[in-house]
Amino acid sequence: MIASVQRALRLLEAVGAHPDGAPAKQLAREAGLPLPTAYHLLRTLTHEGYLRRESGVFVPGAAAERLGGDGAVHSGHATLVDSLTYWRDSLGVAVYFAVYRDGEIELVAIADTPATPAVEEWADFRETGHAHAVGQCLLSQLDEASRKDHLDRYPVQPLTPYSVRDRRVLLERLAAVERMQPVVEHQEYALGTVCAAIPVTAGSAAATVAISIPVNQREQLQSVVEQLRCEVGALLHSLVFSISI
Repeated sequence: MIASVQRALRLLEAVGAHPDGAPAKQLAREAGLPLPTAYHLLRTLTHEGYLRRESGVFVPGAAAERLGGDGAVHSGHATLVDSLTYWRDSLGVAVYFAVYRDGEIELVAIADTPATPAVEEWADFRETGHAHAVGQCLLSQLDEASRKDHLDRYPVQPLTPYSVRDRRVLLERLAAVERMQPVVEHQEYALGTVCAAIPVTAGSAAATVAISIPVNQREQLQSVVEQLRCEVGALLHSLVFSISI
């Protein structure tokens, strides 16, 4: 038996037990490995594409996903993650991809860095769609009955001084959103943050690619959104795969 292979497999199993990823220290502890050994193996696995490091945690990489079979779906998801990562690095912002599925807002993937962190989910993202750009963008794509059902289950309530105040105001705002136009919100979900979400047509599902930036950089928001809009179209075919994940 090759001990280094056994240790690497234990690390991969530990990563697989954490859908949102885990830091090196936690993985070393769960795999029963000394931290220096874990660091060495994690770097090797990352270099070979079996892991990715995102915001200080390790998640399965494209090579590991291909081992699981169902190649088209895994390939689609890998393409999505690679695209979000590219946009994160080229635009210098946190980037999100979300869908509306089975009556719920679902955040599929996030690409951020310590320098450009994602918005902290301090209030359940699914229940506060009225307050953030991702949710508003997805709700604007629903038919009237589906939108009413969602707001019946998750009533409008202000989260910050800038949040939409009631259901009537929200519905008026959603009705005014033009087809394929970005939705922008300023500090409605999280103080100190402005966000924009671009609607995505992929299959029959409502979907969106979104970004967030600190409020003191809000003058950059429009130019960043325009850059992102120009590139999103090229990814639409691969996003169709990702909707089913």
